[in-house]
Amino acid sequence: MTLKLILASIVQFHYNKFTKFKLMTCREWILCQLNQEKHKASRADMSYKKWLIIATSLFGAGFILGLVTPPGIFSPLDNALAGLNELADFLAPLPQFAILVIIFITNVSTLLVSFLLSPIFCLWPILVLILNGWLLAFVSAAVVQQKSLGFILAGLLPHGVFELPAFIIGEAAALSIGTTIILALFKKERRELILPNLKQNLRYLLIALALLLPAAIIETYITPLLLT
Repeated sequence: MTLKLILASIVQFHYNKFTKFKLMTCREWILCQLNQEKHKASRADMSYKKWLIIATSLFGAGFILGLVTPPGIFSPLDNALAGLNELADFLAPLPQFAILVIIFITNVSTLLVSFLLSPIFCLWPILVLILNGWLLAFVSAAVVQQKSLGFILAGLLPHGVFELPAFIIGEAAALSIGTTIILALFKKERRELILPNLKQNLRYLLIALALLLPAAIIETYITPLLLT
């Protein structure tokens, strides 16, 4: 009887020891996975901040290029501006809410297309950033010559406070996810960064899309009052 108790105690001891080791191993594995996910998210966040600076720089480069571009050098631009005037004439009789919806959908579409096409060597977001910066500066300079600086500030600043940050944030997210996917095609070890990077940049994209709504509201209801 004593021998049976001793054997039972030995078996119970080793069972408890094995169970404790197993629980500790599972706990350590879970903590390791959580740390890895946190590390991946941190790397994605740092990558986004870098692309935020790059997106701002690309837009700034386009803006400077627009300021130094001599007026009248691009005749196709005159046709484009004429098309914008025709669009403005078309929108004028529409209800303000319809104009708001059109402006919002147009801006949202720009960011979504950049985000979806960014894996194609990030060409689309780069072109959008440079061209929009150039167009903003070029048209603003022309309007200042015809009207005044106050006129262009009244027309751009109120909604631009929301729209410009939204544009930069959204395009930076497109550059970030696009670069991650491109590098993952050539480096297998970077493929594990795609999912956390995608989650991170989708959050920033949603922030950008949310900022476009107050920008469209101000552009529709407040900016015309300031210009008149």
